[in-house]
Order: sequence, then structure tokens, then C-alpha cells
Amino acid sequence: MNNEAVIQAGAAALHVAGDHGEAHHHKQSFITKYIFSQDHKTIGKQFLITGIIWAIIGGLMSVLFRLQLGYPDSSFPWLETVIGHWAKDGRITPEAYYSLTTIHGTVMIFFVLTGGLSGTFANFLIPLQIGARDMASPLMNMLSYWFFFTASVIMLCSFFVETGPFAGGWTAYPPLSALGDASPGSKTGMDLWLASLILFVVSQLLAGLNYISTVLNMRTKGMSMMRMPLSTWGVFLQAVLGVLSFPVLFSGFILLIFDRHFGTSFYLSDIYIQGVGALSHEGGNAILYQHLFWFLGHPEVYIVILPAMGIVSEVMSTSGRKPIFGYSAMVMSMFAIVILAFLVWAHHMFVTGLNPFLGSIFVLLTLLIAVPSAIKVFNWLTTLWRGNLRFTPGMLFAIGFVSVFISGGLTGIYTGNSAIDIHIHDTYFIIAHFHLVMGVAAFFGMFCGVYHWFPKMFGRHMNNTLGYVHFWITLVGAYLIFWPMHYEGLAGMPRRYYDYSGWESFKQFVELNRFISVCVIITFAAQFLFLFNFFHSIFKGRKLTVKNPWKSTALEWTTPINVGHGNWPGEIPEVHRWPYDYSKDGHDFIPQTVPVGEEDNPAYMDEEMIEEAKLKGEQV
Repeated sequence: MNNEAVIQAGAAALHVAGDHGEAHHHKQSFITKYIFSQDHKTIGKQFLITGIIWAIIGGLMSVLFRLQLGYPDSSFPWLETVIGHWAKDGRITPEAYYSLTTIHGTVMIFFVLTGGLSGTFANFLIPLQIGARDMASPLMNMLSYWFFFTASVIMLCSFFVETGPFAGGWTAYPPLSALGDASPGSKTGMDLWLASLILFVVSQLLAGLNYISTVLNMRTKGMSMMRMPLSTWGVFLQAVLGVLSFPVLFSGFILLIFDRHFGTSFYLSDIYIQGVGALSHEGGNAILYQHLFWFLGHPEVYIVILPAMGIVSEVMSTSGRKPIFGYSAMVMSMFAIVILAFLVWAHHMFVTGLNPFLGSIFVLLTLLIAVPSAIKVFNWLTTLWRGNLRFTPGMLFAIGFVSVFISGGLTGIYTGNSAIDIHIHDTYFIIAHFHLVMGVAAFFGMFCGVYHWFPKMFGRHMNNTLGYVHFWITLVGAYLIFWPMHYEGLAGMPRRYYDYSGWESFKQFVELNRFISVCVIITFAAQFLFLFNFFHSIFKGRKLTVKNPWKSTALEWTTPINVGHGNWPGEIPEVHRWPYDYSKDGHDFIPQTVPVGEEDNPAYMDEEMIEEAKLKGEQV
């Protein structure tokens, strides 16, 4: 049986299941419909809401530790009222400061930008865009969310243990993470941190395997791999990256637990501790943990950014009313990024005593990854060129994504060069670089996707005016926060210092740090515009009157406005063309379901195309 026959057989089987056993034919309780739902769309929304909650918590942490960095000699008595002994006499304690920076990094990277971004859009978009009733395993899909949620709760619980949450940095390097007495946060807080991230990895593996199986096996008739929207390509390839790299991190965490509690010496050696003497461990090496961590840590950058790249491509073509420029090159570039992502982890370790010859190989491989990234940027700009641009909030965030991705990507040339990286390692230059290219860019991709697919998610529109204000404050704020940090880093100002005011060379940055902290507070406050817009629009937004408000060609807009479990009420539509037929053959857009050469046949025209034909005076 060839592949096409398998797909057709699978679609037929699903249709039979849809006639007799699908959930949308059954009465559902509140719990089975909204809590333990197996509908991929509901699970996508669960990931989105959980990610938003974590983004608020993680963002609030950054505001708190930026108060310390902006006003190192000041006291804020209200802080003690709000967070208690963490801010004794109105100043954040050093232990609290390091816990805040550690958990901020952990939750933003894993729970917001990985779980929140890919969990939302992979779940919501894959079946809708490839023409499937649901994921390959809806039960596994539901479990992936609940593992994610449980991991979130455990991480949150670490704030309420007596010794506090882990404070050794989001990378959790040994020996701080391996020795229970290294700091107060290295005790129960570190155990909870490990338990949380192990469950998170299980969640990602369950989800990733499901995404890959769904894309490979459940595409509707005519939906070849090279007819898939780039947003589906992005989440598909990030799943491949995650499935191959997360198990390495998982094994690294297991070995760390062994070192902490079972007397092994994978990462510990005969370390001498003042007042205690030499440890009984021998033969271990903390560098081993760094290899295992960064084997996931660097692909994690692309696990975060690939879905954003796909979302931005989709929105840019739709709102630009132009076919995406170089579709095949975009897909091949993402493939190249996936492969190279596994070959560059050691550029995080140039200062660990890496052999210079080996370092030069990793420099070459690191700089090579700029090639597919540059191809994608070129294609985005060319897609915009002479397009009939519609500046929706989603489109603005797509353009903003390209801007910050270029800015952050250019500074990657410095960090990938070992000779320069040794100077700027662990300085504010690094913070500025990865926040722009990975943090802000990924957030822009997330905002772009939420504004664009909100009507499909909830059957209502978000408020555009609030969206525009949200975009401009966030864009300007991001540059005002992170651009000055490049100069601080080049001047040698180190990251993770609780109080830098004791160094004469860094006192020159007091005013600049204060300016950055004020910008952080304003930019964080602007996010409440988005929160208000999002939650208010779910219940009070303008109702959708047509099922395809953006006049998109992709398959998800052929579903009803209030789509049920199973996605299409009857047969799953057949696909006849690629997803970017805009401004072609006299038509503003031609959906994927229209056969080639049948663009003017009323049988294949949706309500938008019929309206367009009537305006031209044609009979339909």
C-alpha cells in the first residue's frame, strides 16, 4: 500500500470513527470538555492560558530583581509588605535575588517560550492545517498537558519551602546544584526544581512524538509535505528537535539526582569545602554536566524560535497578500537549522578549557547557522516587498519579530567567535543577545500568532487599537531595555551580580541601569493591555460573522466559526494546491481546497470569493 493509500485509508477510518465514536457526538460534562479534554484545540488553549500565567509570574520576577539592579542602595518598605522576609528592610536579599533570576530564566524558557508557545500552536494548528480530526493520540496529548501543569505546580511550590527555591542559575551547574549545602536554595528547592523539569521533559516527549506522528500519518488527501503551511513546518521540526535532544537533558538530570542523594560522582570530584574538608567524591567532572546540558540548551533556542518563524511566515504572507517568497528555501533552511543546532553546543563552553582547535571547529559550525537564518530573513523581507500590506496587530508583531531577530542575530556573530566570546562571556552583552534573539523574538512570534488565530480560537475579534498600543510600547521598550546592555557587556559588566556599586569601574552605569529598570517596569505594565484585551475579548469581543476574516488560503479557515471536536462536520476537505496562492490569476486569494483551474467555479468558491466576484460584476 503506497503512502497516499495509507493516508486515504486513515482518513476513511477516522471518518467512520467520527460517525460512531467521536467526542463531539457525545454529551460532555464540564470536566471532560474543559479540564480533561482530549480535543487538541482545547489543549492548545490550556497551554496558552498556563503559559500566560507563567509569563506574568516570570515577568514580575524580572521587575523585582531589576529594582535591585536599578536602585542598589535604595530601600522600598512596601517590598517587605508584599514579599515578606525576601525583602528585609525594603531591600531584596541576595538569596532572594538569585532565586528570582534563576526561576525567572527557568520558567520563561521552559514554561512560557517552550510549553506556552509550541504547546499552544502545535496543538491548535497541526490537525486544522493538515486536515485531521485530532492528534494521533488524543489521550497522550491530554497527558502531555497535565504533566506540564504538574511540573508548573511543583516549580511554584518551591517558593513556599522553608529554604526557598533554587538559586544557582537556570543552567543549574554543579557543584552548586549537586551539593545540598551549597546555598539555602540547593536543598529542597533544588530537588523540586529537578522534579519539575523532569516532568516537563516527559510532557515535551509525549507531545513531540504525537506531533510528529500526526504530521507524518494523518494528512488529508492531497496534503503533501510540501503543501503544508510553514507554521506547521515550524512546530513539526521543533518537535523533531525536542524528541532528539530532551532525552539527553533528562539523563543529565537523573545523574545529578544520583550525585545529590546516592553518593555517586558523575559531576563531583574531591572538592575542598572550607570548614568541611575535602569531599569523599572523586573522578567526577562538572564539565560533563555542561556538555549534557548544552546539547539540549542550544537546540532549545531553536525549539523556541522555529514555531515563531513558522507563525511569522504564515501571517506575513496572509497579511501581505503575497505568496511567501522561496517556500522551498524556507523549508530547507529550517531543516538546516535543525541539523546545525546539534553541532554547536560547545560554543557555550569556550571558557571551560576547551581545546583551541576544537573551539575553532565549533566557531565555524556556529557561524554556519547564520546562513539558513539569513536566507529566512531575506525571504521575509522579499515577501513584504511591494506587498499590499495590511497592518493588523498580528502583522506588526511579525515585522517586529524580523527586526529583533536581525538585531539579536547580528550580535550572535560576536558570541559565536571564541576570541571575542572570552571577553564578553557572562557579561550583560550575552544577556542582551539572547533576550533579543530568543526571548523578545519568540514573544513577538507568540503575540503575532495569538492576534492572528484568536478569531479561530474563540469566534471573536480582539481590539485592534489596544493591540497597536501594546505593540509599539513593547517594541520600543524591548530596544530601550536590551540595546544599552550591549555597551555594559562590552565594558565588562558581569551578569548575576547582586550589587555592582562596590566596583568603581561599574559605577558609571548606575544611571543607565536605573533607566533600564524604569523601561522594564513600563514595558511589563504594557503587557496588561494585552491581558485585558485577550480575556475581555473572549467574552465581549466583536463576534465573528464570516469563517475566514483574514481571507486566508489555509485549511483551518474552512472549518465552521464555532468548530467542534472533529473539526469538520462532514468529509475532511481535499487539498489541491500549496497554501500561499495570493494575488494570483486575478484573485485576491485562492483557498487550498480549490482545484487548479477551477478558481471561477462557484462550486469551489467560499463566501469571500463569491463576494469578490460579485463586486467585479461577474455572475456566480
